[in-house]
Order: sequence, then structure tokens, then C-alpha cells
Amino acid sequence: MKSKVRILIFLLVVIGIGLFWRRDVTPYLPPWDETFENGMLIKQRFSRFAEPFLSANYNLSEDNFNWWKRLQAEKRNFTTYRNKVDRMFQMFPASAYVEASSPEHCRTCAVVGNSGNLRKSHYGPRIDFQEFVIRMNGGRTKGYEADVGTKTTHHVMYPESAVDLDNTTRLVLFPFKILDLDWVTKALSTGFSGSSYAPIKSNIKANKDLVMVLNPAFMRYVHDVWLQKKGKYPSTGFMTLVLALHICDEVHVFGFGADSDGNWSHYWEKLMNNNLKTGSHPGAEEYKIILDLAKHQLLKFYTGW
Repeated sequence: MKSKVRILIFLLVVIGIGLFWRRDVTPYLPPWDETFENGMLIKQRFSRFAEPFLSANYNLSEDNFNWWKRLQAEKRNFTTYRNKVDRMFQMFPASAYVEASSPEHCRTCAVVGNSGNLRKSHYGPRIDFQEFVIRMNGGRTKGYEADVGTKTTHHVMYPESAVDLDNTTRLVLFPFKILDLDWVTKALSTGFSGSSYAPIKSNIKANKDLVMVLNPAFMRYVHDVWLQKKGKYPSTGFMTLVLALHICDEVHVFGFGADSDGNWSHYWEKLMNNNLKTGSHPGAEEYKIILDLAKHQLLKFYTGW
């Protein structure tokens, strides 16, 4: 009898540890497969990145700042960056809200890129079926509902790609320079009057209580670990996809890659340049990684054609 009791207690302890591990560790840790490409490489890619978002208490290292400032030739110093971050969190929540993982709740996400391969895809209902729908930059739904859906819970942007949002959608800022931190603070309050390499909206409509700001160190993690430093820096789309793998349990990916003619176009635009590629982003390498992730069932990829 005593041995049976000991076995029962042991099993309860094992189950309890399993539940604790899933609840407290896996929010940023998707599954990985030792047979996927190089087992150690994919294990490194899926290592838990503790803070994908900036918070009022997070201190970016000067080394990561120096990497980040080279993305767009930022000339201002680390002290200026820290002052802008402090000011930003006087307006926005001190930390980004991320839905916690639990055994009872599978967080499903649709990451919706802007590729022309979404045209005539009829993916709209599949996209809207997911709990969270993450769109980015100029991605729009009006007039394209059948192919891209209508639902948006998170919208990724930076100043030069900003769009107005409704009161329930989370603005997810991907900052590439100090100006971006200044912009999001002023565009939601007094108005922004600076300039950049492209026109910037002085004011935007969004709920300031739902703002989330990507950690520059996370950008470096994606570039160094996921892309093995290929290209100048990752595309917004690829960083969004890796972010989704950190904050979702099940990821569905739409609108990534070239169209059927090999052009990297947007679904809402009439293509004028028939040899449009991906600029400084390693598009081919990013696409290969997405295909590998889909092959090993670490995400579901909808090619569109």
C-alpha cells in the first residue's frame, strides 16, 4: 500500500512540474525538432528570448544599442535614446501585455504579410478564424476582405508606414531609430513635426493604452541567430513572424514571399516594376526558413498560389 501511495505522489509531483513549466516558461518557447536542419541551430533559434518588448524597467545594453543605431545611421547617443524611452513610458503602459500560455488555452495567431500572392487566395475566413490577427505596415482590409479578412488585433508599423487604427487594435511599434520613439510619443499627443526619408503622419489615431514597442535587442536576435547575420537586417515581416512564434502557441502565416511571377509586390498595388526584389533584406533566406518551419510543422504556411 505504501509503495502505491509513493507512486501516486510521484506522479502528482511530475504532473505539477509539467503544468508549472508550461505556464511559466513556454510563453516564449515554441517546440523544436532535433532533425530540423542542424539540431543545435534550431535549438538556438528557439531559445527563449525573455523580453521581446521594451518596458519601463528594461535596460538595453550599450552594445545592443550600438548595433541598432547602425540600421539607419542613427547619430544620437545612448543617453538620448534612454531619455526618449523614459519619456515614452510616461505615456504608454509600463510593460506590453502578452497573453499568457496555459494548458487550457491555445493562443492561435495569423501573421498576415502584404505579398501579392494573397490576391484571389480566398484566405479571409481562415485569417479571421484565428484568435489574434497581426498585420503590418500598409496592410489593408477594405476591398480585399475575401482574401485577407477583416479582423486585426495587432498592427505592426514604424513612422514611415503608419496607419490609423481603431480603438481595440494594438499598435506594435518596430523602432529603427530614435526618431521613431519620439514620433510615437508625439503622434499620439501634441503632434510630430520632424522629417525622415519618407513622409510621416504628424498625428495618428490609436489607443495609447494598447501600444507595444519591440525591443531593439530582439531585432538583433532575429538577425544574428535566425538569419545568421545574412542581409543588413531582417524585414519587418520576418521579425513579426519570429515575434509571433514567441507569443503564440499556434502560428498561421499568410502573404509572405514573391507572387507567382517571382515579384515581391503588395496585394493592393498594381505592379509597375516587373523585377521588384527585397532591397537590403535577405528575402530568399527568410522565405527558405519559413518553408523549413512549415515542413517541420512549427507553423502553418499558406503560399497563396
